[in-house]
Amino acid sequence: MAAERTLVVDLDGTLIRSDMLFETFWSGVSRNWRTPFEAAHSLIAGRAALKQRMSQVGPVDVGSLPYNPSVLDYIARWRAGGGRTALVTAANQQVADQIAEHLGLFDEVHGSDAVLNLKGENKASFLEARYGRRGFDYIGDAQADLPVWERAACAIMVGVPAALRARVAAFGREIVDLPANMPVASASLRVMRPHQWLKNLLVFLPLLAAHQINGQSLALAALAFVAFSFVASSVYVLNDLLDLAADRAHPRKKNRPFASGALPLSHGTLLAPALLFIGLGLSLALGKMFVLAVLGYYMATMAYSLALKRQPIIDIVMLAGLYTARIVAGGVSAGIPISVWLLAFSGFFFFSLAAVKRQAELVDVVASGREKAHGRGYTGADLPVVTAMATASGYVSILVLGLYINSPAVLELYANPPMLWGVCLVMFYWVNRLVMLTHRGQMHDDPVVFAVTDRTSQLCFATVTAIIALGAVGGIG
Repeated sequence: MAAERTLVVDLDGTLIRSDMLFETFWSGVSRNWRTPFEAAHSLIAGRAALKQRMSQVGPVDVGSLPYNPSVLDYIARWRAGGGRTALVTAANQQVADQIAEHLGLFDEVHGSDAVLNLKGENKASFLEARYGRRGFDYIGDAQADLPVWERAACAIMVGVPAALRARVAAFGREIVDLPANMPVASASLRVMRPHQWLKNLLVFLPLLAAHQINGQSLALAALAFVAFSFVASSVYVLNDLLDLAADRAHPRKKNRPFASGALPLSHGTLLAPALLFIGLGLSLALGKMFVLAVLGYYMATMAYSLALKRQPIIDIVMLAGLYTARIVAGGVSAGIPISVWLLAFSGFFFFSLAAVKRQAELVDVVASGREKAHGRGYTGADLPVVTAMATASGYVSILVLGLYINSPAVLELYANPPMLWGVCLVMFYWVNRLVMLTHRGQMHDDPVVFAVTDRTSQLCFATVTAIIALGAVGGIG
């Protein structure tokens, strides 16, 4: 049979676990913030025109796309049996040609142009005219493929729901089922990164630092935590959409839901604004100043994601600022003024953690023999400098803490201030250990996640907490 018919393969959601319109759109946005406006203008002329324009402004590395291995295997077996293959897709012709050239598995390639959107009935009519009714087998995945399967000899279906499969079965066609992605619900939760919400616990720090822990302040800070978590998840989703190329080139980040194709980019395009609006809606209950703080955080993350993350040193300053912004927002939510001491300590401490994050990336760059970190402004030669920045900034944060211990301000909150010197000693050990483990290539992609899960770090944090508590109540002399 393979020698008598042509195997026609769809692209989006079938050959690749993604959609090239969204791939090119987000690639374009990562290069130029004006891309959404260009997309809206192009859409006036129709979806085909939109696809062509996005293929021009958003180049994609087709070699790193999440191809469906079951579909690739089916095509290879078909060709081994002497059959012809054709890639026929609603994606733009330029994109289809690039993918076909990369794979080397197709005898023909047909895609959309600026006028014709080769999808649904358009695709069905095109295939019937070219190959004849039942003159081809078709691999597809969506409702839009129904008219194509009706004209095909065999319907090869990639992860379709039972209701759609039943409709195709009613045509009386032979059906072959191929596996698709993991459940969307699971991937949606992963892309929101709930484990990263631990960072938002920083909103409680002003309460702890000022020793103003009561039911009302805790309730306000808890609401701030939830609101910030939704907004932060919106940022994580958006970052993953903008960092597709970099994530796919990374040994671990390539398994993220969007990069791996486990979650459709269309879901992320809707999920990011939805999470943002939920977070802002909750923020309204905490007053105008908190809403402004959250909006400021979000705008800063946009500036970072779209441009500043590629600027050496500035990117580290921005990351440190985004951590500190959580502390400021926590103080605003509970009406607690943030001391200069806390801001200074936080700024230098989080600069150190952000520098460690870049240090870990550069360690990977050097180990893999690459010259430059993908999507960053650093080269392997910058590793000693970034390591020095991480260490020095950590030391300065400890110095700020030491100056605070010797200041009159400490007497307002602590009965036994000298106890706090023990915190400096623990921090000195912890900062040095963090930098050393990173230098050895043993650091997680996110130092905060490492700090929370590392047993030694947990012991250090417990020790610091105990020392601060004893200093506050005047324990041990």
